[in-house]
Amino acid sequence: MSTYQALWVIETPYFQQKVIERSLDDLPEDEVLIRVHYSSLNYKDALSATGNRGVTRTFPHTPGIDAAGVVEQSSNPEFAAGDEVIVTGYDLGMNTFGGLAQYIRVPANWVIKRPAGLSLRESMVLGTAGLTAALCVDKLLRAGLTAGSGSVLVTGATGGVGSIAVVLLNQLGFHVTAATGKIEQAGFLRQLGAQAVIGREELTAGTDKALLKPQWAGVVDTVGGDILFNAVKSLRYGASVACCGLTAGIDFQASVLPFILRGVNLLGVDSVELPLVNKASMWDKLSLQWKLDLEGLVKEISLKDVPNAIATMLASQQTGRTLVRID
Repeated sequence: MSTYQALWVIETPYFQQKVIERSLDDLPEDEVLIRVHYSSLNYKDALSATGNRGVTRTFPHTPGIDAAGVVEQSSNPEFAAGDEVIVTGYDLGMNTFGGLAQYIRVPANWVIKRPAGLSLRESMVLGTAGLTAALCVDKLLRAGLTAGSGSVLVTGATGGVGSIAVVLLNQLGFHVTAATGKIEQAGFLRQLGAQAVIGREELTAGTDKALLKPQWAGVVDTVGGDILFNAVKSLRYGASVACCGLTAGIDFQASVLPFILRGVNLLGVDSVELPLVNKASMWDKLSLQWKLDLEGLVKEISLKDVPNAIATMLASQQTGRTLVRID
């Protein structure tokens, strides 16, 4: 097969997405050629697909920061034709043609062999969102969070990272409070395992105060902005926030008081440039002791449906995960 289908983003001068036929020769000259079976849709993909230069510098382009498929060719002895593999993060889908296509060609040090406990489909139901959620929970546990500590807050809980964090924390025995700007989705969040659901407005009150009533044993924050710092100000003594998102903004009005009076921690979480050995370890964990049933939060679409799904995501109407089947 010398041609393949790919989502193609063009600037005309408005950014448009359509599925086109491309040549395999157009892919970068790299070590591992992968036939993609599944990808997923992430907020970063939606930004790339609509021309955000902070994500993708040059167009035309194929987004897709996630891909799972089968190796067709490899110049690296670590991989052979027929190996089932996962690629997430690094430059995939940013300035390297991404996983919203039938083929990718990438460096071997971006590629992980599929853990035996996950199918290719299951790995992309998780995708970068699931990997990030797991990294957040892992950091909180390493910082001392225990099931008896109290309620754990998840912000942006209807999104990809947030919804998976709710499922994982519930499975691990935590009392989960889900915060969302889509309070009409409270039933969905309770089905995922949230014991309490609060509206976003409850997390934005008190931004002018240096400290708020301590109530959270831990926080998975997917939104940033003042909601993040209000979460820090509401931590119990010695507790931590794992921060991984910015949809509410990249800035907040900070104070040192929560840190020096309550001994709290603000933990940054990155899944993009994380060393491959650490990614592989977390994928193994997600395939075994942290194996999750996520069918209640996933919608499966085909490649041709991606432009409409991007519009839905940017209109803040998506809940859970969008799995992309690459036929």
